[in-house]
Amino acid sequence: MKDIMEILIAGGDMRQLFCAERLADKYGVSVIGFDPDLIPEGLSPAAGSKRFGSIVLPMPPLDENGLVNAPCYSGSLGIEELAEKLAPDGLILAGKADTRLAEAFTGSDIITYMDREDLQLRNAVPTAEGAVQLALEELPVTLSGLPVLIVGMGRIGIALAEILKGFGAEVTAAVRSRSSAAKAHLHGVKYTYMEGFSDRYALVFNTAPEMVFDRTMLEKSGRDTLFIDLASRPGGIDFEAAAELGRKAVWALGIPGKTAPVTAGEIVADTIAGILAERGAGDE
Repeated sequence: MKDIMEILIAGGDMRQLFCAERLADKYGVSVIGFDPDLIPEGLSPAAGSKRFGSIVLPMPPLDENGLVNAPCYSGSLGIEELAEKLAPDGLILAGKADTRLAEAFTGSDIITYMDREDLQLRNAVPTAEGAVQLALEELPVTLSGLPVLIVGMGRIGIALAEILKGFGAEVTAAVRSRSSAAKAHLHGVKYTYMEGFSDRYALVFNTAPEMVFDRTMLEKSGRDTLFIDLASRPGGIDFEAAAELGRKAVWALGIPGKTAPVTAGEIVADTIAGILAERGAGDE
């Protein structure tokens, strides 16, 4: 189990560097896929032919060209290069796994850390805070007294509701089931069913990972309604239809890494440390 305590953080945004810093307190950590001037003191770039027992990839791990997603790197990082740095029986930890990873790391264990309940619960707060920050930047009015609709009462939806109530917004949850309606009631939020969507809402947050606002639904909204989509790909808003209808719609992907990279990195690091501890490397 000693080998998996040597970790390579490969690519990603600034949250991955803060993740590396936190993990370095406990494990041997190197980084790759970052410009040298961004790498904090105390972290070592991966060099030579050293192999690592664990490689941590970002969310998403690969870009549309099949390269490692490395927005903080002026060069390019191929998945084949990483495969050569993984020790036999090594572990891959990725924000999201797909067939390309399975093909590149044949025979290796691949764990999707973004699926972990502990990470999702903790990540809901920076996501919600960042979404509200975005709304404040985009809106020409205050949140106080503003009619706001939240689609979905999951982790992020609940965190959003609590923050928006603090601003004095008039919060309503759009639900599809009695259990979601009960959640809204529990958190002191009014609820409606999607069939009741109308132009009364000035701000709409979507957290549902499916198409919710197609052209027909968008046509029911007011021309000044601001839509913020927090769902992962493929998203929940028809952005082409929104543009044609003159509706402002923002797809806010990766908010924690943009608005709270230190906190987001610490959350990822703690999750990874928990996974390694479960596999017998270090303590929780």
